[in-house]
Amino acid sequence: MSILAIDQPGRSVLMMGNEAIARGALEAGVDFSTAYPGTPSSEIMESLARVAEHFGFYAEWSVNEMVALEAAAAASFSGLRAIVAMKQNGVNVCSDFLLTVNLTGTKGGLVFVVGDDPSAISSSNEQDSRNFARFADLPLLEPATFQEAKDMTRWAFELSERVGLPCMIRSVTRLSHSRGNVKLAEIPQRSRSARFEGGYVAGVFVPIKHAELHQKLEQAREEFEGSEFNWYVGPEQARFVIVTSGSGWLYSREAVAALGLDGEVGILKIGTTWPLPERFIVDHLKQVTEVLIVEEVDPFLEQNIKVLLAEQAKTLGPIEVYGARSGHLPAFGDINQDKVARALADIRGLEYRARDEQYAQRAGELALTYLPPRIPTFCPGCPHRASLWAIKAALKLDGRDGFVAGDIGCYSLGVGPAGFWQLKTLHCMGAGIGLANGFGQLGQFAFDQPVVAVCGDSTFFHAAIPGLINARFNNSNVLMVVLDNGGTAMTGFQPHPGSGTDALGRPAPVVEIEAICKAIGVEVRVRDPFEVDRAIEELYDMLQDGGAKVMVFRRKCFLVESREKARPRVFVDPEKCIGDECGCARFCSRVFNCPGIIWDQEAKRAKIDEVVCTGCGVCATLCPQGAIIVEEG
Repeated sequence: MSILAIDQPGRSVLMMGNEAIARGALEAGVDFSTAYPGTPSSEIMESLARVAEHFGFYAEWSVNEMVALEAAAAASFSGLRAIVAMKQNGVNVCSDFLLTVNLTGTKGGLVFVVGDDPSAISSSNEQDSRNFARFADLPLLEPATFQEAKDMTRWAFELSERVGLPCMIRSVTRLSHSRGNVKLAEIPQRSRSARFEGGYVAGVFVPIKHAELHQKLEQAREEFEGSEFNWYVGPEQARFVIVTSGSGWLYSREAVAALGLDGEVGILKIGTTWPLPERFIVDHLKQVTEVLIVEEVDPFLEQNIKVLLAEQAKTLGPIEVYGARSGHLPAFGDINQDKVARALADIRGLEYRARDEQYAQRAGELALTYLPPRIPTFCPGCPHRASLWAIKAALKLDGRDGFVAGDIGCYSLGVGPAGFWQLKTLHCMGAGIGLANGFGQLGQFAFDQPVVAVCGDSTFFHAAIPGLINARFNNSNVLMVVLDNGGTAMTGFQPHPGSGTDALGRPAPVVEIEAICKAIGVEVRVRDPFEVDRAIEELYDMLQDGGAKVMVFRRKCFLVESREKARPRVFVDPEKCIGDECGCARFCSRVFNCPGIIWDQEAKRAKIDEVVCTGCGVCATLCPQGAIIVEEG
């Protein structure tokens, strides 16, 4: 049974931040949970799904974030407690509903968890989702520790029910994916029944509803004034105070300690960042002359604090504010103890070195000596490598300088050498087919380049279907290639409508991608990309005619396939391999870019790394000498 199911109040357990959020929902007696997978938020639903049957609540991987929020809201309208989770990009997808459900309000506790990704470690941007809380007039909580991640989530359900609004919780990658000790509380028995009563209608009497929304927000502000998630540490009469939120709390503590400023610098930690607990903040800044704002990513807290200081200028007097706007901290990327310490040292006129410069230089040199340079690439046996090679070859054969409009997923690596530099655009989910629609209508302007749009199977269901319908409706010249590897691979292989299982691993109806394409009325073909020659031939054929068409490249991700069957043995036949004499010398190891193939400099020929090689056999298909042999296990 999952660690989340431990029902021992008072016990301390090591938990990932996302697990702590899921545990907080359990301790709140959650009834309904939805999500769309997206790093760094995915483990929230994964954790809840593991215990959903045991505790008797509903868990769903939704087709996209809009549907996830709408479904969770329906549960709330019926008096149930619901949680919905997504990454920052998903807030853009659900924002249309978010900016109307705030007007209608909610009934049962509705907690809206967003995992932000500072530095865009696994994202197409590093959007700061806190701006949506201010935009939508929703109460916002930012946990700074693993304990707070759990406790805030539990409290957020209560707050949501008291003010009648969704309550937003913002986590960040470093909290979501790190681990720390969490003290457990009781998991309550669920006894709620769902019943829909009343009405929840936006767009009617909007000015009245907007006024009510502001009243609810003021109610949340009053709750925040006495919240246990806001506190101060440091000297009582400190003239210099760090004001921080979320991940900045621990970095600020470490920076103050590293500089030996514990007796001089105070830290005001705000866990309820919108609306601000204004009286609480003013009470702790009455003796202060300088403030450093520490946060990730945008100067969100900094801007709001400055507005408050301007309004309270007669009470507080002049206060110098440092932060992103002053250039002492970046307004991009994630922060750390070193960045905070450097900012603090610069303001206080102190000398600070994270490490000796000679040591740092020597460590860097040694790292380059012992660690070979590596470029991001697909896993060995990844079908996307073959798919993008087939696209590259078909476009080359076509000869009209065609190109690929890309999308977000594992195949985003197609922008670089792993995908033969094929993806020429890369924005957000569904943008590939959307852009291809536009390119495909430029014929009257002497545009004659073929356009291929790629997307994954999960992305197809999430965001690409409207674009494909638009292409059919407007007869746009576009070839859409769906890279179907059997799941939402990039975020951990969560199921989608075409996978055949639901969030709990139970059998589910399969929605076929090709059936949807046929219903739309576009030509569709299905091919295994490992049948490279035939894949190239059919792609080339489809590029020759106008209109909207779809090729589904279907092959399971090797990470899944390897669990289901033994992998073949692959080796190079030295009698057939002619090494440097081959016109395609080093093709397999350098051009095709598979980690399972190594160029043997001494022997002047390719060899197979049997530990890494998956036995997919694509290299054997492409070898002009037939020197690569696949031997079934």
